[in-house]
Amino acid sequence: MKKVRGYIFSRPFMGERVPQHVQNLVIRDYCERNKLQFLLSATEYAMPDCHLILEQVLDELPTIDGIAAYSLFQLPQDAVSRQQACQKILDREKALYFAVEGFSLRTQADCERVETLWRVRQSLPFCEQGDF
Repeated sequence: MKKVRGYIFSRPFMGERVPQHVQNLVIRDYCERNKLQFLLSATEYAMPDCHLILEQVLDELPTIDGIAAYSLFQLPQDAVSRQQACQKILDREKALYFAVEGFSLRTQADCERVETLWRVRQSLPFCEQGDF
């Protein structure tokens, strides 16, 4: 069974605020459904745009099989930093799982999909609202 380290936030991300215990429940459920061994989560610092804990978890990749994050929108907002994190996953031939989105990153095509999803999400506030 593949061992994955959880990755959660202690601050809002992309306008969302999810309690840490809820993030862990979602990740644990995702891991159970996908036959992954869930290791305790690493919690990112509350400082805006901080991803020091993510870097520490990426450095842990030689001893684990991947990372299970609550959401792909917890990756760095800066595109270059986000792509560097994805590249570390690919270089080590590991996986980055996103529990809320039910998606995993294992290939360059997956990295491109993550970038597309980020661009769509970032453009939503600028979309015209219709009457529904």
